Amino acid sequence: MTAQPQKTYSQEEYLEMEREADYKSEYYRGEIFAMAGASHNHNRITENMSIDIGSFLKGKSCRTYSSDLRMYIPSNGLYTYPDLLIVCGKNEYRDDKKDTVLNPAIIIEVLSESTSGYDRGEKFHFYRSIPSLKEYVLIDSLSVAAEVFKKNDEGVWFLASEAYDISESIELGSIDLKLNLADIYADTEDLVII
Repeated sequence: MTAQPQKTYSQEEYLEMEREADYKSEYYRGEIFAMAGASHNHNRITENMSIDIGSFLKGKSCRTYSSDLRMYIPSNGLYTYPDLLIVCGKNEYRDDKKDTVLNPAIIIEVLSESTSGYDRGEKFHFYRSIPSLKEYVLIDSLSVAAEVFKKNDEGVWFLASEAYDISESIELGSIDLKLNLADIYADTEDLVII
């Protein structure tokens, strides 16, 4: 028995289907990947950060977008939906539909058991090719753990800050914002203490 060849899609086919779909999917190299739903903690963390960061940025030149806004990386062809992204200055879009942004300054991913390896590895590799990206933030949804990676002036990424205790905080240096883990993890449940 031979395996059936997997159907591949063009970027235009993907976008046409995605704009009509009832659910979100990522796209990479002709393949479409349906996105799974998120847990209580994942949603609480994303919402908490969206509120805190959004309030801080009100009236400033940067703004937050939730996982409903698609992002495209031209250098590697990935279409994805980060949990939270921050765009500073004017939005740059893939096309006139204005539903696919190109220029995030900060990307925040909330880690789950099934996505942690991808978010830390291959996805971070893809993200590093975005010229406008200055910081990449990882927040664990299963335990109290937060990491902020930053790009220096030479374009080298490094771990800028990390926190593993609910009394600690992390800093988003590119927007001059300190976030307390107690606020990030407010109303979450059953976290493992490392």
